[in-house]
Amino acid sequence: MNHLTCRFWMKKISGINLQFPKLYSDISDFRSVLSKSHNVLVLTGAGISAESQVPTFRGSGGLWRNFSSQDLATPDAFHSHPGLVWEFYHYRREVVRCRCPNAGHIALAHAEKQYTECGRSFFVITQNVDGLHAKAGSVNILELHGNLYKTRCVKCSDIRVNFDSPICAALLGRGSPIIEIIPYEPIPVSQLPRCQNIINSNICGGLLRPHVVWFGENLEPHILSKADEIVQKADVCLVVGTSSVVYPAASFAPSLANRGIPVAEINVEVTPATHLLQYHFQGKSGDILPKLFDSLTLT
Repeated sequence: MNHLTCRFWMKKISGINLQFPKLYSDISDFRSVLSKSHNVLVLTGAGISAESQVPTFRGSGGLWRNFSSQDLATPDAFHSHPGLVWEFYHYRREVVRCRCPNAGHIALAHAEKQYTECGRSFFVITQNVDGLHAKAGSVNILELHGNLYKTRCVKCSDIRVNFDSPICAALLGRGSPIIEIIPYEPIPVSQLPRCQNIINSNICGGLLRPHVVWFGENLEPHILSKADEIVQKADVCLVVGTSSVVYPAASFAPSLANRGIPVAEINVEVTPATHLLQYHFQGKSGDILPKLFDSLTLT
């Protein structure tokens, strides 16, 4: 996310100096709020995926071959070392392929079904790229930062879902966090994933990249527009497992709270947004979300 985009979203919450006199952590009280809601918005971040043992690649234990995600998840890294970047994402795809949605994901999927069957709206906006919400059964999902199982052609911009394992023959057996072959030989660009889109009866053949938002890149305009539309309609919001420091997502909950919309944060720790919100439930999403939604009666 570049600074211009951040400033654009910061403008939307400029002037906020909201601080509730008390943070509420009463499950029954918030269940009452949820039961009356007609437009539920759930914002999710890395915390909910971490409960499914999906690596976050943050902190001292978050390295891959001594690289941080900030080293590899950039346009410059892909331009300079596309083979290395594809190995990193191949590793991530294979790890996530073996992970299952946890109780938090499942509670949200069940809740969405209940709300939609009653003619109400339930939407998940996620910063995660692992697809676990869809795997749990959620349908109304907006993936802000893309998806590990989508590719985009750098030549024609064609976007496709791709669950192949491996995504190309050259990645078979590659991507281990520990290099076992010395000296290390990078994969030639000619052997990396290629675009199969047909243009004027010819295969495009352009180099594919993971369809995810890298550091230094903007979110797509239609994604920003859809996110804004969902946020504006929300009459209740849950912020689940997000650090509340990455924009524009970090602006959503405070902007809603500033409008008087009930917002609940679910996190194992406090965040920079905690004091701006009305509710805070400290704990794992897999523990808290079922308590909020299971056997909920919509009124």
